[in-house]
Amino acid sequence: MSTPVPPPNQPYDAQPGQPQPGNPYAAHPGQPQPGAPTGNPFAGQQPVGAPFGGGAPFAPVAPARNNVGLGILVAFVAAIVAAGIYGAIIGATKHEIGYAAVGVGAIVGFAAGKLGGRNPALPVISGLFALIGVYGGQLLGEAIIISKQAPYSVSEIFLEHFSDLNTVWKAESDFISVIFFLVAAAVAFSTAKKTSD
Repeated sequence: MSTPVPPPNQPYDAQPGQPQPGNPYAAHPGQPQPGAPTGNPFAGQQPVGAPFGGGAPFAPVAPARNNVGLGILVAFVAAIVAAGIYGAIIGATKHEIGYAAVGVGAIVGFAAGKLGGRNPALPVISGLFALIGVYGGQLLGEAIIISKQAPYSVSEIFLEHFSDLNTVWKAESDFISVIFFLVAAAVAFSTAKKTSD
C-alpha cells in the first residue's frame, strides 16, 4: 500500500527536522511567511565602509591638472612633429596649404591643453609653439624643394646653408604666409583652452 501525498500548496505536517516538499517561500493560504525574501537581499543595510577596512569608499583618481611643465614639453614635441609633417606636405606639393597650418595649431594646442591642464599660460605658449611649428614646416618645405633642384641634401641645407634658406623663405613669403601663421596661433590658443576643461 502507498502513503497518501497531499496536493500541492497545501500545508504538510512533517516531523520536526524533516525536509518539506515544494517551495518553502510559496504563499500558503492563511499562513504568513516570515523571513521570505523581498527582492534585494541588502535592502535596509547600512554601508559598512570601504573595502579592506578604512573609512570612505574608493573615489576615482582625478586626472592630473595644471601640470605646466608637462604641457610645455608636450606642446614643444608636438610642434616639432607637426612642423615635420607640414614641411613634408609643402615639399611634396610645392604649395603652402592652409589646412595643414591649421592642423599644426590644432595638434600643438590639443597636446598642451590635454596634458598640461588649465593653466592660463598654456594657451599662449601653445600659440607661440604653433608659430614655431609653422615656421619650421615652411623652412623644411623650402629645403625639400631646393634639395630636388640642387646637389644638397635637406640636412646640408639646414645645417650648412641655413641663412640662405631663410633668405629664400623671406623672399617667397607673402600675405598668405602671414595669415597661415596667425590662423595656426589662434587655433592652438583656442584648442588648448577647450581641451583643458
